[in-house]
Amino acid sequence: MVKQETIQAAITLGQKLEHVFVATADSEGLPHVAAAGRLSLGKDGLVAVAAWFCPGTIMNLRHNPKVSLVMWDSEADSGYQLLGNVEKMEETAMLDGYIPEIEGKGPSPQVERELLVRVDKVIAFSHAPHSDLEG
Repeated sequence: MVKQETIQAAITLGQKLEHVFVATADSEGLPHVAAAGRLSLGKDGLVAVAAWFCPGTIMNLRHNPKVSLVMWDSEADSGYQLLGNVEKMEETAMLDGYIPEIEGKGPSPQVERELLVRVDKVIAFSHAPHSDLEG
């Protein structure tokens, strides 16, 4: 059983850092890592992660709902890895027109999405040697 206090501590760290890494894999196991800026505790104990995710992340999740969320404070060398499944993917915003700040910088995601993740396991994350056992 995953401790809700540990999940909340991970979310609090992600909010403080203002980023979380989102690791997915396609149906053949090819990994992909993205970054997201918003993290919160959603309803039913699901972890909500929101970003303008790139198409690779979205395609992976359509074929393989498993995800790893990593919050890591590099200065303190401490953090968390939340392992689970995306239960739901919701569109929360859409680009509607010309945005000069991103024009000419290559293709960019057109839809902001929120991933709702059911966490099955929480493990410590650090650069230093650590255990992959649930903490």
